[in-house]
Amino acid sequence: MTTHDEKTAVATVIENWSKAISNKNAAQVLSYLADDVVQFTLAPPLRQDEEDLQGWFDTWDGSIGIESRDTAISAGSDVAFATSLVRMTGQKTDGEMPDLWFRQTIGLIKQNGTWKIAHEHASVPFYMDGSFKAAIDLKP
Repeated sequence: MTTHDEKTAVATVIENWSKAISNKNAAQVLSYLADDVVQFTLAPPLRQDEEDLQGWFDTWDGSIGIESRDTAISAGSDVAFATSLVRMTGQKTDGEMPDLWFRQTIGLIKQNGTWKIAHEHASVPFYMDGSFKAAIDLKP
């Protein structure tokens, strides 16, 4: 495959993984991950497993809105990285209506000819004014 083809394949995996998150389908989300994936997600705990993921999905009414912007993908024949700004929206079961942007980096590896997410890191900047509050009001 050409570099362009690899980038397209990686973009498709990320798009489908994002759709699975939006649809709150934990099994499908996990199907895009490498067996030894390392994830640093926004929701506690510091490291998350399937039970934590489903528990988080259960705190949402309806689908979770996912919008990516400024995505940049670098891909070789068996390793790829993608960075983007991601917007998450929706309604929580407690009535809260989150609308926040965060930063995301994804590392992928090719296993048996299929791209799998091996590393995912999401972060929200925080105010360094002494309050240390998450800066969830920022917009690109």
